[in-house]
Amino acid sequence: MAERLDEHILGNGMVVLGEPMDAVESAAFNFMLPAGAAVLPEGCCGAGNVISDWIFRGAGDKSSRELGDALDGLGLHRSELVGSAHISLGAALEASNLAEALNLYADIILRPSLQADQFAPARQLAIDGVHSLDDDPRHKVMIELREQFYPHPLGRSTVGRVAELESLTAEKARAIVKDNFNLSQTIFAVAGKYDFEKISRQLERLFAGQRREPGGAVELRPRAGKYTHIDDESAQVHIGLMTDSVTLMDEDYYNARLAVSVLSGGMSARLFTEVREKRGLCYAIGARYHALKDAAGIMCYAGTTPEKSQETLDVITSEFSRLADGISDEELARAKVGLKSALILQSESSSSRAGAIGGDYYVLGRVRSLDEIKDAVEATTVDSVVGFLRDKKFKDFTVVTVGPKKVSV
Repeated sequence: MAERLDEHILGNGMVVLGEPMDAVESAAFNFMLPAGAAVLPEGCCGAGNVISDWIFRGAGDKSSRELGDALDGLGLHRSELVGSAHISLGAALEASNLAEALNLYADIILRPSLQADQFAPARQLAIDGVHSLDDDPRHKVMIELREQFYPHPLGRSTVGRVAELESLTAEKARAIVKDNFNLSQTIFAVAGKYDFEKISRQLERLFAGQRREPGGAVELRPRAGKYTHIDDESAQVHIGLMTDSVTLMDEDYYNARLAVSVLSGGMSARLFTEVREKRGLCYAIGARYHALKDAAGIMCYAGTTPEKSQETLDVITSEFSRLADGISDEELARAKVGLKSALILQSESSSSRAGAIGGDYYVLGRVRSLDEIKDAVEATTVDSVVGFLRDKKFKDFTVVTVGPKKVSV
C-alpha cells in the first residue's frame, strides 16, 4: 500500500504529524499533552480526568454552553483519554470542519476558563467514575494490576483515587494545567483528508510561542508487590496477572506480540482452549500485550468462581511457561493472520491512525509505516518466537484478585 507521512515542527517545538487517507471524507486529530497520570504531583491521582472535563466547560470567549454548542455544531465525535504520559484530546469529523475545530481546541488548550463554579461538577464526575468500578470488577482488577506491576508512578491509576480527588482543589488543578500543558512537548497528529501545509500554518499561528523546557524526570520507585487481594463479597473471583516483556523499541517486539497471539489470539488460542474449553475453569479469559514507553508486560484476565480460582491461576501460569516448549507452524500462522487483520482494520480508521502515529512518534521518535509493521510480522518464524520465549521466559507474575477468596501465588 502506498503510504506517506507528513511531518512538521512548529517554532515552539510542537510536533505536527499527518497521514493522508485518500479514500475518506473525514479527518481525525489528536493532541497529546504531557499531563498524564504518571507525571502528576503526588496526591493528585485522578486529576487528569477532572482537568480533561473542566477545560471543556468554557474557553476563550465562550461559556460552557456556547463551547458545547460550537463543538456539536461541527459534528465532532470527541475523545478524551488520560494515559500514563499524556492527556489526549481528539476528535473525528467531516474534513471541511477541521480548521474551525482546531480554532476551538486552541482555546480549550491555551485559554480554558477554569471557572471555580465549574470545578466541583468536573471533580464529582471523576469521583463517580472511581465508584463505578465497584460495578465493573473486571476493569477494577486490571487498573489495580497495572498500578502494582509498573514501577511507581508509571502505573498510577488513570481513573483516580477517591481520597485524592476529594482533596484536589481548583488551585491545584489550575497549577497542573499551567505546568503540564507544555506545547514544546506536545504532539499533534491528524489522519484522513486534510491539507497539511494549511494545517501547519494554522497551528503555527494558533500556538505561536517560546519553547519551554520539559518537566523534571519522573523518579521511579520499586513495584508495590507481588500479590494484592481486594475483598469483594460477590459470586466471582476476578484474576489479573502480569509478567515482564520487551518494549516497542526492542528487537524482539514482534516475537513478543506473536507469542501473545498464540497464547490468546482467538477461540483456538491456548488460554481459551486449555483453561476454558477443556477444563471449564472460567467464563472469560484473555491476555494482551501492554506497554508504556519504558516498560512493558503481558497482562491476563480471568473471571471464575471462588472454588475454581486457584486452579485457574495455576493453569494460566502453566500455559505461559509452556509456550517456551514450542509452538506449531499452524499456531504461528493463525497469530500472524490475527495481527495483520487488526492492522488492516486500524488502517481504515482515521481516529486509530491519528492515535497510532502520535504514539509511535512519542515512543520511537519516528512513525512506522503499515508496510513496515506488516513485513516485520511476516518476518517472524517459529524459531525466532521460541528463541525469544526461551531467552526471556514469562515468569515472576504480579497478581491481583477481586472477590471473596484469595489465591496462593
